[in-house]
Parts: sequence; structure tokens; C-alpha cells
Amino acid sequence: IRVVRQSKFRHVFGQAVKNDQCYDDIRVSRVTWDSAFCAVNPKFVAIIIEASGGGAFLVLPLHKTGRIDKSYPTVCGHTGPVLDIDWCPHNDQVIASGSEDCTVMVWQIPENGLVTSMSEPVVILEGHSKRVGIITWHPTARNILLSAGCDNQIIIWNVGTGEAMINLEDMHPDVIYNVCWNRNGSLICTACKDKSIRVIDPRKQEIVGEKEKAHEGARPMRAIFLNDGNILTTGFSRMSERQLALWNTQNLEEPMTVNEMDTSNGVLLPFYDPDTNVVYLCGKGDSSIRYFEITDEAPYVHFLNTFASKEPQRGMGYMPKRGLDVNKCEIARFYKLHERKCEPIVMTVPRKSDLFQDDLYPDTAGPDPALEAEEWFEGKNGDPILISLKNGYVPGKNREFKVVKKNALDNKVTKNSENSSSSNKSSHPAPSIVTKLEEILKEIRSLKDMISSQEKRIVQLEEQMSKLAI
Repeated sequence: IRVVRQSKFRHVFGQAVKNDQCYDDIRVSRVTWDSAFCAVNPKFVAIIIEASGGGAFLVLPLHKTGRIDKSYPTVCGHTGPVLDIDWCPHNDQVIASGSEDCTVMVWQIPENGLVTSMSEPVVILEGHSKRVGIITWHPTARNILLSAGCDNQIIIWNVGTGEAMINLEDMHPDVIYNVCWNRNGSLICTACKDKSIRVIDPRKQEIVGEKEKAHEGARPMRAIFLNDGNILTTGFSRMSERQLALWNTQNLEEPMTVNEMDTSNGVLLPFYDPDTNVVYLCGKGDSSIRYFEITDEAPYVHFLNTFASKEPQRGMGYMPKRGLDVNKCEIARFYKLHERKCEPIVMTVPRKSDLFQDDLYPDTAGPDPALEAEEWFEGKNGDPILISLKNGYVPGKNREFKVVKKNALDNKVTKNSENSSSSNKSSHPAPSIVTKLEEILKEIRSLKDMISSQEKRIVQLEEQMSKLAI
């Protein structure tokens, strides 16, 4: 007799929402880059779109479904196509974007969404010499952002001061496919075009684990940390079959398990739910989402089911747990990008009872950071601060996101500049005031320069006069 493994997620089923709950008439970006093109949080859905002369993305309040007008305002400050976007986990109105124009920009979205197009970011982070294709916020420390570019560098920024604090160069000989923080943000793992996965301690700036040829195939890989510190990778075999593998970071010699899937050629984007240990694989260009449960006994990775639809997906957004409807036993929600629309897909566990299902919703990461940026750079770690979803998630008031440049007149980033001083913890003026102050300071500086050059001239003339007098 074959004993069927017990799991409360065996019957998870996916369902696309009705047409009027979709976001229609959106020109989804056609840029050839393997990022998700979509980022969502409990307030907004952001989608990278086609934009003439630059790069842009839409930010829509979740309830703004239906046809989106051509003239709907966009976030459009980049001069090249936007390649990746990521919402700040600690402030639902702050989003970062990376672009072909080699910059990273951080934006503050108004409480109720955009009324006019936005071209002025709160801060521009300059330091990459090639396009920036990967953006990811630190999971537990406020204002820390990681970016990776096609210059094969990873930069970790203190967004609160606009500085590059850590620069990881010479660790990746080729294009970085993705970067993922672990649960408390003390380590990162990366997948690279040289077929290696690496585990890096960013503050010590050293590689603490490396596996060459994690997948033999030449097509792009992805690597993500799981709750327990293990790493899950997706990639391709030598025969171009898509694979899913699990690795123990203490011993990267051999994978704990490898699952062969199919021979499609789309990159598999993994989305992981640390609360339920379910991983969802969305292939770019596929029309399905496969999901697996990860357990700590062999064979470790258990196929649960596939959500299949007719249309292929151009990209995918994944809602954080606090944005789900717990009354409907919703355990995941995806925002699937088609060529001209965005379609939410809801994953639910069927239950007869209307009561809160606490086995489906253990306490989850809330919006409060465990650490300030300075504490993390000084070496502290903090696990996510958890919240209960028993009465649904009630968003608190987001505090205004502020940037205080270390030296207001010097925007250019110095590599690994000193940790920001404690003075930065004082209360900050609003971003628009900061820019005004910078302008005034610039003017003062140029006037001072003028005055000092005039003073020099006066001294010269006085010298000439005294010589003539003699």
C-alpha cells in the first residue's frame, strides 16, 4: 500500500480572479531581463512598463482595478529602462528601482497613490558602472538596500544617508543572476553565470561557502535562502531540463536532493513562504505555477500541485503574508503579468470552518524593522519582528522616509565610507527641504569661491601697489 504523505497543503488550489478584478490595458515592459517586473505589498501593485525615452513603472493602489487610463501617472525618473523594483518591507510607501542607466533610485509614493507623474526620487544612489538589474531590501534592518549590477558588483547602501557602505567586488567573475538575504539578513546567497552559487558574509566581505556547477546547464539559475539556512536553487541540467535542488550550506559538496521537471526554457523564479515552507515556481513564459512543500526529512522537497492557465506569464508579483485575506484561507497571492494586463491569482486552502486557522497562519514578519541601519553595519543581527494575523493585518501609519546626506554637498559615493555617525539618528527634514538646503549650500559655496578668488586678486593688486610705491 502506498502511504500518502499527510500535508495540509495537498489541496491548495489556485484561482484567477474575475476580469473586473484585473488591471487592464497596461503595456508591460518588453525588456529582456529575467526579473519579476512586478512588486506588490498590502497597499500597492507596481509594474515595470514600456516607456519611450527612459524607464518607468506604474504604482496602482490595490483597489484600482479595471482599465488603467493611458494618461495614468507613472514613476519616471530613470533615463534608461527599469530592470527591477522592490518595495521596502518596513514602509509600504517606499519603493526602490534599478535601471539600465546604472543608477538606483528610491521613491516615496503618496499615501493614496500617484496623482501626477513622479520624476524626483527621494535619493539617487550612484556607484555602479553598468546597468543595475537586481534590487533587494534588507529583511530586518531599516534603510539598508542591496543592489547588483552587470559590472558584477554588489553594493550595500545606507539609504538613510545615501551612502555606499559595502562594495563586494572581485567575488563574481560574471553576471550575477540573483541575490537573496537569509532570514535575519546576516548572509546573502548569489547565483552567477559562472554556474556557481556562493554564500557571502557581506560585512566581513568574504565568501563563506561556494558550489561550482550547482546546475550543469548554461541557462540562468536562481538561489534563495530557506528558513532553516538551507538554499534552494533552480537551474538547468546539461540536457536543458529544468531542475530544483536543495543544498545544506554547511556542506555544499552534494545537493540534498535534485528534482528534474521538464524541458521548457523559461527561467524558474522561486517565491518562498517562510511561514508554511511552501515554494512556488513561476517560469517566465510558462502558463503555470508549480508549488512544493519543503520538509526536514528526506526526500525534503514534495511536489504539491500545479496551477495551470492558458496565458503565459511575462512576470510575477508576490504578496507578503500580511496582505492576504485570512478569512478566506488565502495562503498566497500572485500578480501575473500578461502582455497587456495584470491578473491576481489567489491560492487557498479549502477549510469548512470560518474561524481563524492558526495552523495556516503562524505569526509572520511584520513591518517593523528589528534594527537601525547603523546597528547592522556595526555587526548586530536581528530576527524579523513577528505579528499575528488573527484579526487581519491593520496597517499602521508609515513614517515619512527621510534621507540626510552625510555631506550634503557631496553626492558621489565613497567606497566603504565610514559608518554613518550617530548624529544621523536625529530628526530629519523632509526630502524636498533637503534638496532646497543642498541648493542653498551649493550657492553659498560658489559665492565663497568667488569671494576667495576676489580676495586673492586684491592681495595681488596690493602687492603690486607696494612694489610700485617702493
